[in-house]
Amino acid sequence: MRFGAIRVFSKGPSLGTFSKTSASLRYSSQSYSTRFCFTTSTSVKMASTSAPAAAGGGEGVQQIDSYKLQHQQQKQQTGKRPFPNGQGGGGKGGRGGKFKKKGKKAKPPAEGGHDEVLRLDIEALMAKSRNEAAEGAEGEEASAEEEILPEQGSEVLVEVVALSSTGDGLAKMKGSDRIYVVPFAVPGDMVTVKAYRHEETHTVADFISVVDPSPLRDDSRIQCKYFSKCSGCQFQMLDYAEQLRIKRETVVKAYKNFSQLTPELVPEILDTIGSPLQYNYRTKLTPHFDGPWNNPRRGPKKHLESCPPIGFTPKSARKVMDIEDCPIATPAVRKGLTAERERMKTEFSKYSNGATILLRENTIRVPAGGEAPSDIPSDAVVVRTPGYTDYKTHITDNNATSTEHVDDFIFTNPAGSFFQNNNSILSPFTQYIRDHILPPANKEGIKYLIDAYSGSGLFTITQSALFPGGSIGIDIAEGSIAYARKNAKLNNLDEGQCKFIAADAPELFKSVEGYNPDETVVVLDPPRKGCDASFLSQLLRFGPRRVVYVSCNVHTQARDVGVLVRGEVEGVVDDTEETDGTERKKTRYEIESLRGFDFFPQTAHVEGVAVLNRVEER
Repeated sequence: MRFGAIRVFSKGPSLGTFSKTSASLRYSSQSYSTRFCFTTSTSVKMASTSAPAAAGGGEGVQQIDSYKLQHQQQKQQTGKRPFPNGQGGGGKGGRGGKFKKKGKKAKPPAEGGHDEVLRLDIEALMAKSRNEAAEGAEGEEASAEEEILPEQGSEVLVEVVALSSTGDGLAKMKGSDRIYVVPFAVPGDMVTVKAYRHEETHTVADFISVVDPSPLRDDSRIQCKYFSKCSGCQFQMLDYAEQLRIKRETVVKAYKNFSQLTPELVPEILDTIGSPLQYNYRTKLTPHFDGPWNNPRRGPKKHLESCPPIGFTPKSARKVMDIEDCPIATPAVRKGLTAERERMKTEFSKYSNGATILLRENTIRVPAGGEAPSDIPSDAVVVRTPGYTDYKTHITDNNATSTEHVDDFIFTNPAGSFFQNNNSILSPFTQYIRDHILPPANKEGIKYLIDAYSGSGLFTITQSALFPGGSIGIDIAEGSIAYARKNAKLNNLDEGQCKFIAADAPELFKSVEGYNPDETVVVLDPPRKGCDASFLSQLLRFGPRRVVYVSCNVHTQARDVGVLVRGEVEGVVDDTEETDGTERKKTRYEIESLRGFDFFPQTAHVEGVAVLNRVEER
């Protein structure tokens, strides 16, 4: 299906028209006497309506400057998020962002990023619609009727027909193939939405209300009064088993869209492992607040004159939404949120800027029958088990040390640094890694573990007992390595069993030259962007027997796993000879298993674990 010819007028009852037969999008505005044409590359072409589109020139620039000024004034007066091109300067990818200058190309989305994942899901739905339309209209001549598009702020009724891996519903109006991206909705919902931006392939809309609920929806499950406004959760209306099914499908689509592997090279995705806690699980929150508007040219800084809203950014606006409680956070963190909100009622006048508040859970564990330390706060959350008693409090200082326990292991970290935010799933998660880190056959042949991107040592420490030659954790952050060494000592592990070095991950294999790759497992847990080409090239060159890839972004994981399965890194030229002049064998991997873990129930996020084996040449 080809898209084109959207006209949006700023005078009169502003309605747009949409032609299914044109190849480009055109917006025109009578009040600004300017026409804008969006091409598939999202570049912007501008021309006076009285001249050909290619004319351009200084007059057109003046008209655009006038447009920008009027738009800025209109936005300040109305507070509305504008449509791009003739309805305001929102543009692609931003809510009310600045108007793009002539000739400036939009920055392409990062591989595996939110926009790209959404785009691919929309394209898949469009392709399905085209196929269905072709089958239904076989032998009939395609019509060229124009479709009316709603103006900014218009409320329309749409039916959700699919769910994107971003957690957004993909919806359509009756009798239309136009796709609407709608948050807080699930397939089968009939919902009222407010359209606020037309893109080339879709319209982005705000959720207003449910008119006819999907059989999947049960709003009695919702435990947060801010749900459908706060952007933190997407799935509270769904049964938990359905959430896990959706997250499995997210992993399926990730490998279909990003791995560049043929289907026979990707095994069936296993069921997603759920979290023991679906609420009260988050051990870290970072609510924030906005400061007063300050202009250095207009005198000294202003300070807050009243206590500001403290919370999170809502889905449909930029201003912070005041949030009194967050039910997905642990009880200790929720108490911390209440305490910090009370503190701000008397200390708000100290702030001339906005700020982020850290709330991190801290656990003091006392063996059963032992006495609690005298300095434990009276409002500590107490959790008793047959073997120990945990006293859980919250920390607000980024540089303070927080303590967490995973089974019998203890981990300390700077409170503001990264550590998994769902402690309840870490026990089954690390046990799963323990059960799958060694190959099913010839386990005795593996001696060494290399934990790349090791952080403070979660995998290096919890898996160390399986590796007689020792485990080594490597991370670029020296601060994380310092805490990892401290954690090894706290868990009674000497350097022969578990050691850590600070090194950039792309250089890490220079630090383990004594390790025989035939006897080595590598664990990867990179940031959301995944592994870079240099690191993957070195990994293939080293060629460990087995790789366990843990990821907080299954889309970049799929991309990287595809590289390892093909054994080729695009854009990296590798020497094909060994030092003795013989030809180096190409290293590649096969996927043993793929599975998701639900670290963040009620949200669309899923973590992935991929287990790979080196292909042995016969």
